[in-house]
Amino acid sequence: MKESAYLKQRRVGINFNDAQQAEICLWAPTAESVEVELENGSLLRLQKQNQGYWHATTDQLQPNDLYKFILDGTKKLPDPASLSQPNGVHEASAAIDLKAAEWSDEEWENPKLNSYIIYEIHTGTFSTAGNFDGIAEHLDHLLELGINAIEIMPVAQFPGARNWGYDGVFPFAVQHSYGGAAKLQELVNTCHAKGIAVILDVVYNHMGPEGNYFGEFGPYFTDKYHTPWGQAVNFDDEYCDGVRAYFIENVLMWFRDFHIDALRMDAVHAIKDLSAEHILQAIRLEVDALMEVTGRTHYLIVECDLNDPRFLDSPEKNGFGMDAQWIDEFHHALRISAGEPTTGYYSDFQGIRHLEKAYQDAYVYDGQYSEHRKKNFGKPAKDLQGSKFIVFSQNHDQVGNRMLGERSSELYSFEMQKVLAGAVMISPFLPMLFMGEEYGETNPFLYFVSHTDPELNKMVREGRKAEFAAFHAEGEAPDPDAEQTFLQSKLQWELLSKPQHQTMFNYYKALIALRKDNPALSNGDRSRITAISYPDKNTLVLKRWEPRQQIVCILNFSKEKQAVPAEDSIHNWKLLLSSADEKWGGPCTDDGACQEVNKLIIQPESILIYTRKDA
Repeated sequence: MKESAYLKQRRVGINFNDAQQAEICLWAPTAESVEVELENGSLLRLQKQNQGYWHATTDQLQPNDLYKFILDGTKKLPDPASLSQPNGVHEASAAIDLKAAEWSDEEWENPKLNSYIIYEIHTGTFSTAGNFDGIAEHLDHLLELGINAIEIMPVAQFPGARNWGYDGVFPFAVQHSYGGAAKLQELVNTCHAKGIAVILDVVYNHMGPEGNYFGEFGPYFTDKYHTPWGQAVNFDDEYCDGVRAYFIENVLMWFRDFHIDALRMDAVHAIKDLSAEHILQAIRLEVDALMEVTGRTHYLIVECDLNDPRFLDSPEKNGFGMDAQWIDEFHHALRISAGEPTTGYYSDFQGIRHLEKAYQDAYVYDGQYSEHRKKNFGKPAKDLQGSKFIVFSQNHDQVGNRMLGERSSELYSFEMQKVLAGAVMISPFLPMLFMGEEYGETNPFLYFVSHTDPELNKMVREGRKAEFAAFHAEGEAPDPDAEQTFLQSKLQWELLSKPQHQTMFNYYKALIALRKDNPALSNGDRSRITAISYPDKNTLVLKRWEPRQQIVCILNFSKEKQAVPAEDSIHNWKLLLSSADEKWGGPCTDDGACQEVNKLIIQPESILIYTRKDA
């Protein structure tokens, strides 16, 4: 394992040593002079050292004090490695001592990744309070559901108090309106006490537009590549060493100083890096070094739409060594099976045929021609366990990127919602829920921002309108900058007291328990699965097994009863779950299936799960 310079503590920004002195470090390779302006107006000059770093040590700056950097005597700016922006993205930074946190999770062990049941949360809309305390209030609900890992959408400081989090401009600073660094540390500690792992969504492919002062400090961006957000982050051009170190330090900070269990890195296909050692490989090696020192386990999860197993392959195979990735293609095939129109990026998907392929191969496109992309796309994901892939029927993107932010509860029948949930839970992949789906939340999850620049808000509105043109959407999208758009997206926890929503919650509980309790469903072994689709019936039969158990799942996405071939008598099988059962709000008082000669009859829009009695 190579020696790391970052393991013990953060180097960039303001950090406090054992003598309670502030150690100041700024990367500004093109600056001629750097000073720190303290809260009382006094100035402290930094000394230039190697590779563009500036340093100073002082007892004049204490925890919670405000400060700014002054570059070349004129540019007065907040710290790019700030830990706190109490007055917003344009104002002074606040010094924080991360070591002041009181932890009680010494005995915590991160669960094995293949056991994760993930629940995605947007902090601002998850609770009435809209902060980390609001998440903590509902952890017992998640425990009852069977969740053992929450995934928190990005918390890096963004403009205002309303944002999905992908417009963050201070990667080290925890959003002040959510409670800041101390409250996030407290939430993680509480989660660990309850047996829940914490995944944090981070953004390393771009920075938000408002409050983005990185270019003033140095070449954080490059013109070599362009991304949907403009210039690419500079991971391989001149001066890239300082940029790479900055993001590696950010990764290690979340794991070491916040005890985060896993990171989900946003859209890594937009990270442009032709270095001999890709930035993701470098992050992998540094995290491995940290784990060796601390004895704790941390996972690296990516969002990636390249269908390239190199992201998951080990560094020994010249891969990037990521532990898992989101699989949008499973979602797309699933939604088309349920009746989603084939517009926009859904146009490439054939519904039940592609759902069959997703179950078996993870990637739907693994080398064949994609009409949507106008090229051959993808590569087979061979020899990769199911725990390398994360699937879902809803997530923040797939809901929030609809013009009206409709959830499944507004798009599909009650019965179809149960089929979608079952389809995710019986997969060999890691299941993820989007907040509120477990009880059929009816409020939308809309796109919202709170930029202070009117021209920027106008650009956001126009961009959203253009985005929906590909989906042939009619009408106007809600104004992203309007507070009502944000408030309309909050969960309605009171719905849980209503019978139908309570039924849905109990159904999700049963599905999750079924996955946990049956080894053939939880083993993640992709070599022990077959899927057979019947496109004319819009029905699929999934078989999973392991030495001690066989499971058969029949999914009917059609609105009619369907017959599928039966291998042997239904009497040789024990029914584990029927979504059509009246106890789950279904129409049937029996098990929802009957058998004719060599055929099994399944109810419309339903799922049956059996285990073989003599296995």
